[in-house]
Amino acid sequence: MISPDLTVRLGSLRLRNPVLAASGTFGMGEVGLPFFPLSRLGGVVLKTVTPWPRKGNPPPRTAEVTGGLLNSIGLQNPGLAGFLEKYGSSYRDSDTCVVASVAGAKAEDYGELVSALSDVPGVGALELNLSCPNVSHRGLDFAKSPSTVAKVVATARKATRAHLWAKLTPEANDVVEIARAAEEAGADALTLVNTIPGLLVDWRKRRPLLGAGFGGLSGPLLKPVALRLVALVSAACGIPVVGVGGIGSAEDVLEFMVAGATAVQVGTANFLDPEAMIGILKNLDRLLVEEGIARIDSLVGTLSMPEPTPWGS
Repeated sequence: MISPDLTVRLGSLRLRNPVLAASGTFGMGEVGLPFFPLSRLGGVVLKTVTPWPRKGNPPPRTAEVTGGLLNSIGLQNPGLAGFLEKYGSSYRDSDTCVVASVAGAKAEDYGELVSALSDVPGVGALELNLSCPNVSHRGLDFAKSPSTVAKVVATARKATRAHLWAKLTPEANDVVEIARAAEEAGADALTLVNTIPGLLVDWRKRRPLLGAGFGGLSGPLLKPVALRLVALVSAACGIPVVGVGGIGSAEDVLEFMVAGATAVQVGTANFLDPEAMIGILKNLDRLLVEEGIARIDSLVGTLSMPEPTPWGS
């Protein structure tokens, strides 16, 4: 069998393969350059940009847990003006999909950010970070309410014609309802899911292990939660889903795609091994050849769920 076709489409956006670096793991793209050409990937999601510079949270910012990582970076970034000055021409000749991530304190901030970043050469999509859990005591709460999600997405939609991805939280009472609100407001794709807020403590010192207290839980522990929400949302919405949460192997990628994701983002695994995504891509080829699958996109949404057991049975 010839090498399988790994290309996928998110609406009109074509990716050479479904594997992207998640926001915050490869910086503004430059972090991955010493390890491999970014052209090997389907795309890179940049570190989140906010309207004004942020120093981020006090250290320690990360702590390992069994099966995962708790982080509280706090959206450290140079702000919109600083980003444009330093990186505004960096992606002009990019041969992979560059996705700029944005976050703000109010809906109007998102409109300002996407409007400015839409003009950055080489940026192919914009991801609305609606649910970062560690920028304050309670984090960003936009993604917990259909009305606030709709307001932010609609504001961003009016400000740009570029591809808009809405990154959602697993914390919402009804993630499907939130996803539908984002779709109706104009999102082109949905990213599921962001981290889950968590806490680690040093009981001897009576203090949290992280400098900011709470943090976001990521890694393999998050995978079953993310898979469930990808399956539910992809079945309920008509726009593509990008899966993220605990992906560290080719098997993980294929599980997310069968559950309904068109593409995936790899995050925590990159901290363990900066070349993790290259290994994933090599094994994707091998697994598809072994199974006689010519096109990876043929797997999207092929999960067969059992019928629910009726009451009284």
